[in-house]
Amino acid sequence: MGELQLLQNYLVVGAMLFSIGLVGMLTRRNMIIMFLAVEMMLQGVSISLVAWSRFHNDWGGQILVIFILTVAACEAAIAMVLVLMLFYRSGRLDIAAWQNLRESNQTAFVDTELPEAEIEEPQWPALAPSGIEPVQPVEQMVHRSHV
Repeated sequence: MGELQLLQNYLVVGAMLFSIGLVGMLTRRNMIIMFLAVEMMLQGVSISLVAWSRFHNDWGGQILVIFILTVAACEAAIAMVLVLMLFYRSGRLDIAAWQNLRESNQTAFVDTELPEAEIEEPQWPALAPSGIEPVQPVEQMVHRSHV
């Protein structure tokens, strides 16, 4: 297999990953799925950069990929904290729930009205104060639904 054929195969795989990520980003409204789609797009670009770097016998593309992976890891940490905080506040992962998010002097842009959803008050686990044994029902402690 020639070098040009190998480059073409890598570029096709990179373009497919980027395209799948782009379609996922544009068609999904779940924040976690959108986040994963962006990561897939970054991996498609990384494969293309490594392919070009190998084709030209230059380390520049591979070094840039290491930089991209580092930035993607930082971005993943920040994005997951943001997703968790948005879910904690609204109880939803739907990005349309945040379409009214704006500064006070800007007009609202409502793309799609969301149906009214009854948002139940979330039951978050709480830790018992230190030194006090938490109260748990015995049935909950011994019941295994997956066994």
